[in-house]
Amino acid sequence: MNENEGLEQVPVGPPTGAAAARETATATADEHDRRDTRFFGQPWDLVHIFFVEMWERFSFYGMQGILLLYMYYAVTEGGLGMPEAIATGIVGAYGGSVYLSTILGAWVADRLLGSERVLFYSAIVIMGGHIALAVLPGYWGLGVGLILVAVGSGGLKANATSVVGTLYSPTDTRRDAGFSLFYLGINLGALLGPILTGAAQVAWGFHAGFALAAIGMAIGLTQYAFGRRNLPAESRTVPNPLPANRRGVMIGIAAAAVLLVVVLVLSGIIRADNLDGVVILVTLGATVAYFAVILSSGRISAVERSRVFGFIPLFIVSVGFWSLYQQQFTVLTIYSDKKLDRNIFGWEMPVPFVQSINPIFIIILSGVFAALWTKLGTRQPSTPVKFGLGVIIMGLAFLLFLPFANGGPNSTPLLAIVGILFVFTVAELLISPVGLSVTTKLAPNAFHTQMVALFFLSVALGTAIAGWLAEFYNPDNEVPYFSILGAIAIVLGIALLVSVKPVLKLMRGVR
Repeated sequence: MNENEGLEQVPVGPPTGAAAARETATATADEHDRRDTRFFGQPWDLVHIFFVEMWERFSFYGMQGILLLYMYYAVTEGGLGMPEAIATGIVGAYGGSVYLSTILGAWVADRLLGSERVLFYSAIVIMGGHIALAVLPGYWGLGVGLILVAVGSGGLKANATSVVGTLYSPTDTRRDAGFSLFYLGINLGALLGPILTGAAQVAWGFHAGFALAAIGMAIGLTQYAFGRRNLPAESRTVPNPLPANRRGVMIGIAAAAVLLVVVLVLSGIIRADNLDGVVILVTLGATVAYFAVILSSGRISAVERSRVFGFIPLFIVSVGFWSLYQQQFTVLTIYSDKKLDRNIFGWEMPVPFVQSINPIFIIILSGVFAALWTKLGTRQPSTPVKFGLGVIIMGLAFLLFLPFANGGPNSTPLLAIVGILFVFTVAELLISPVGLSVTTKLAPNAFHTQMVALFFLSVALGTAIAGWLAEFYNPDNEVPYFSILGAIAIVLGIALLVSVKPVLKLMRGVR
């Protein structure tokens, strides 16, 4: 299907005057973009975003690799001694809050500062969060650190993706391959983070692991500060500036929201044991409100509105996928701690190292997938097909736990988890980088970064659900847990595959 299939065709004559000049300038810029292949066939400016995202993911996954253990390990072991169910709920709520914060980061980018500036300032906030975890003791350090990392990561994630999108012209067929390479940078950081922070935690304690995460973020921030000046001017554009006379109102709304959260916490309505449920409800509300705002806006065309409707089935499937995938940081961590045989020739592998298995496969396979999509070009499967297959494969990955279900300590071979995480990876590569790419193509011009935030809202909702679901995980009765969740994911994927044609019709030429 070509880009204009499904769009109304209006016969026109050859462009003249200013229109011809604009068309010539656009064609020249597009040709220049295609000639810039200095970074593995991609534009050189991708390298700056590649590395800041790599180091941000190093710090993020390095910290997250030891976070759950820090919360439920006994105080005598350097932890906080929380019950496991509360700890998994907090991890899910925190993870959901990271992606929920993309709304704030996207709004600030679209209305106040532009994507590139928000990306830079968010990196500073993230570093502050890791420093707080490293130096502040107990629950204060946990609370302050997680809030700062969540807010900063939300701002960085949506805007890094948006800035990558500005490196490619609308007709540049390298876009999906470029996002796959960008995804490689994410997973280089995700590979190294848990290994190094896990080793630091074993050798010197949890706070040393958090300190290493802060150092990694500082390195990424420093290199980006030198390279950011060369990024396209479009990355700093504010597409929908907030009028000066409305800024006071928005400041008041923000202050009222913060005050409301403080009151709810102090009154006991928001507690550690229901935090994941609160995040799920807030994310659902934000999702409905965001779709309503975009779809009712007078700033979008009929074609753009149809494409947003076409994004809804992809959003739902994405939620289903992430609600299973993100259990790597809840259920799989507990499983690895209590059931996985981590003995390798007499050496016991630290639990956080398991979090580096998936990034290894991403690094190996992301290039394969990028080459595959590039080679297939317009013949590659459409995005709804990729999404449907991805969530089906994710469901199958959960069913692969069944042969080892209800086992005792050290009952699951390490190779079994390696194989299961390989299947996780295949599913991820069919949804995550593809989802980022298609979101930038479906986004209305007036809501470009905020549409990316909508995709991350699906991750937020799925991640918070993953934390909530983990509360039902019972190591002594695993069969219902893995079989029911796996079957639901498979049914969801089949439903999307059956609906491919009407979804593509709504997407109006975007595949």
